[in-house]
Amino acid sequence: MNRWEGIDEFVGVAETGSFSRAAERLGVSSSHVSRQISRLEDRLQARLFYRTTRRVSLTEAGHTFLAHCQRLAEERDEAFLAVSDLQGTPKGLLRMTSAVTYGERFIVPLVNAFMARHPGLRVDIQLTNDTVDLVKEGFDLAIRLGRLTESTLVGTRLAPRAMYLCAAPEYLERYGTPHSLSELERHPCLIGTSDVWVFQDEGREHLFRARGPWRCNSGAAVLDAALRGFGLCQLPDYYVREHLRTGRLISLLEANQPPNTAVWALYPQKRHLSPKVRLLVEHLKRELPLLPEYRT
Repeated sequence: MNRWEGIDEFVGVAETGSFSRAAERLGVSSSHVSRQISRLEDRLQARLFYRTTRRVSLTEAGHTFLAHCQRLAEERDEAFLAVSDLQGTPKGLLRMTSAVTYGERFIVPLVNAFMARHPGLRVDIQLTNDTVDLVKEGFDLAIRLGRLTESTLVGTRLAPRAMYLCAAPEYLERYGTPHSLSELERHPCLIGTSDVWVFQDEGREHLFRARGPWRCNSGAAVLDAALRGFGLCQLPDYYVREHLRTGRLISLLEANQPPNTAVWALYPQKRHLSPKVRLLVEHLKRELPLLPEYRT
């Protein structure tokens, strides 16, 4: 009898709250997960989960057992990673997530170039604008934009991220150019994922509630509307830099431009980072600032 049997399945169900999601994480069938956990409960002579048609929850014994199993699994994984790191070759499955548009435009092509050099690596890239729980969903890496808010994750800064307030020359000719933050209230704003725009005023953060007749949760769509002269927009540098260079957009209120944020690589706190994650993060950190959209 292998005393490790059922441990990964148990931890997977406990962390995801679902037999099917645990099976997906482990790459096995739901029936396999159910069978392994039943055998584990038989060995322990204890019930680990309450099961209903709608939910799965831990029993008191399950809560106690989970804390020990997570620690054991982490130590086991650390041991394997320590040996594999001696080879230093990225291999196996790497699960990562990124925002949709940014991922399509920047991250996925760089990951593909990285994979081409490391044929032993497999990747599962989930593009979503939702904030994914890396530990619960079993992800190795997330690419996040803006400010860091999750203290439980380790962050590596990949590239700067500057925000620009801008508009098309045609719009400014028709409606005039704002010269102060107080004048923004008189202008229609093109609203993206957030209607709160950040500026700085005399060294302090200034929040402006954008209002206007147009809204879409896509930076590319906001850019298109701005180029058509529909209103003011606030977008990251990689959307607007080329258009600012060619004059199709005009940068506004540069004295009030907010402090630069960043593009971040986030991963769960681990003492030992696997080669596949460590080398990919290094690759992204090296290559992202070299892209044309980031060059001044």
